Amino acid sequence: MKQYLKLNNEVLNRYHATGELDLAKDKEATRRYFLEDVNVRMRYFIDVEEKIRYLVDEGYYEKEFIDQYTPAFIKSMYKKAYAYKFRFPSFMSASKFYESYAMKSRDGKEILEKYEDRIVIIALYLAQGDERLAEKAVEAMMEAYQPATPTALNSGKKARGELVSCFKLTMDDTMNSIAENIGYCLELSRLGGGVGVNLTDLRPLGDPIKGILNRASGVMPVAKLLENSFSYSNQLGQRNGSGVVYLNIFHGDIENFISSKKPNADEKIRLATLSTGVILPTIFFELMKRNKDIVLFSSYDIYKEYGKRMSEISMSEMYYELLDNPNIRKLKRLNARKLYTEIKKAQFESGYPFEIFDDNVNEAHPLKSIGRVKMSNLCTEILQVQETSVITDQDEPNQYGLDVSCNLGSLDIYKATKVGDFETLVDTAVRLLTNVSQMTNIKNVPSVAKANKLMHSIGLGVMNLHGHLVTEGIVYGSKESVAFIDAFMEAVNYFSIKSSMEIAKEKGVTFDRFEESDYATGAYFDSYTTKEGSLLEPAVEKALGNVPQITREMWQALKEDVMKHGIFHAYRLAIAPTGSISYIRSSTASIAPCTERVEVRDYADSRTIYPMPFLTNENEHLYTEAYEVDQFKLIDLYAAAQKHIDQGVSMTLYVTDSWTTEQLAKVYIYAWMKGIKSVYYVRQRLQTLEECVSCQV
Repeated sequence: MKQYLKLNNEVLNRYHATGELDLAKDKEATRRYFLEDVNVRMRYFIDVEEKIRYLVDEGYYEKEFIDQYTPAFIKSMYKKAYAYKFRFPSFMSASKFYESYAMKSRDGKEILEKYEDRIVIIALYLAQGDERLAEKAVEAMMEAYQPATPTALNSGKKARGELVSCFKLTMDDTMNSIAENIGYCLELSRLGGGVGVNLTDLRPLGDPIKGILNRASGVMPVAKLLENSFSYSNQLGQRNGSGVVYLNIFHGDIENFISSKKPNADEKIRLATLSTGVILPTIFFELMKRNKDIVLFSSYDIYKEYGKRMSEISMSEMYYELLDNPNIRKLKRLNARKLYTEIKKAQFESGYPFEIFDDNVNEAHPLKSIGRVKMSNLCTEILQVQETSVITDQDEPNQYGLDVSCNLGSLDIYKATKVGDFETLVDTAVRLLTNVSQMTNIKNVPSVAKANKLMHSIGLGVMNLHGHLVTEGIVYGSKESVAFIDAFMEAVNYFSIKSSMEIAKEKGVTFDRFEESDYATGAYFDSYTTKEGSLLEPAVEKALGNVPQITREMWQALKEDVMKHGIFHAYRLAIAPTGSISYIRSSTASIAPCTERVEVRDYADSRTIYPMPFLTNENEHLYTEAYEVDQFKLIDLYAAAQKHIDQGVSMTLYVTDSWTTEQLAKVYIYAWMKGIKSVYYVRQRLQTLEECVSCQV
């Protein structure tokens, strides 16, 4: 083991042995890492001009974006970045950046970029010749904004992957659609993407084909095909592709679907690597509350009778009509409570399925007049309208609907409260994400390319909540923490809408069918323009720092501007789990509590220790670990954030092996009642689950 790894590991050894932190070991590990590895491998250049010339001439950087700027301006950008005198605060942050993000020579022996170099290249690349935006981009990224991993990793590189890495697809009940979507999954997985696929519209096992009963194979064989596709298309063998399939709980195949992730499931249905998610309408919870049976239906029957796919209807609105309709077969009756208990058992055993609360999503959906949100993505934070494509025979043109690509980035909450101009920070982040969207064209998946072009959707999120709360002496899950995230996310929402409105005004363009949305009617703003003013407690006001508190008068003025000028983005906000970028910025992930005060991460044949940011012997008690946090209070905090977010928040629940299925069910029902839109993993202490690499932005 190398000396710097030994030093880093001694932090954990000392902590376990004495309960005392020795962060000097981590600092020494970082210093030794640079001396023994980074500095030795770093290629040095005489000046910026030589660096840029070499990296362009040797085919490391694209020439086109460099040519949009003068050499003098590029030099000034490097000067601006290096003026911050950035230092990695932990060994984890330094090693993660240099091992995973910095440009290296093709043989991997030389390091060609420092942290500041990567920031400058991202800024120049995403600004697309706009010098003022490039300057603001450097400031934002050096201070408080972090693009998603694919954007941070690939920007400016000649040999690069896509700038986005998360997608959603809808599959229709035809062989053409099944085959086409499997092809899309192969393509998106090759690009490094995590893919969500909705299987709700496929006819269940035993349904008729061409009028002959008991011919349909159901959704599970298709799920198996998708699983094999992701395993086959594995990003140059570096890691398997990743995907998730969703199914409505009223679908005839739901029992096999729920059982598919259990370790002892029949091999015919067992999904070893593919994630699963269940779509739960409000009517299911109402039936469960009354201890009633639910009836499973055929998506084939629904389409034949109503001309609408199962994913296109509100099951809560249609359930009793479906029961009364003699043309709709009632495939099976199941006790709602027993079925939900089976879901909880599966979650204890595997962490799956994820859950999407269908009516919580669609009732709060600002584009409800345009269409339904049918499903989510691999990390459950992306919730956008989709329209199913009609895939025809080879001699006819396809009718492409709308599918989803996720353009993501995050604000560091701790740093964001300290920037001089919070509005400019949010505006810069929105504009950079906008350019990512406009620079992305997934041409081999036309439905994704079409939606990206029409909807201009982005997903600005946040991270480092727990770290910031610790610096302010606030306990995670306390009423102060809830009030803080409520006020903080309201400000992010306000300024992101304002930015989107300004972009629409500048371009003279809104997202497609804006005039049918709740933004155009003004209905979206009603809860804000009628809110009661209230004073924040001093601790919360202090924690907000330079983040403005948004008044109803400010909301009223913004409402009028939006109704006049429109907004550019159909979707703006989504909080992803975050992963690698949290390590680089030495932040806690997303708005989640830390899982360990001193985290252990195993990579290949080495172990890296990551003490939580700002952790000391004096404030250790404020870092309540996730498994010790009251999960009801965790949900309260997420719900406070969720009400300001047009999409979703990736929320994981943390349990111990002493929990019962009844306890877990109560927590989920509470989440549904609080307006939470989705629940990602259930994590059990000591249980290891494969994480979504694509969405850990």
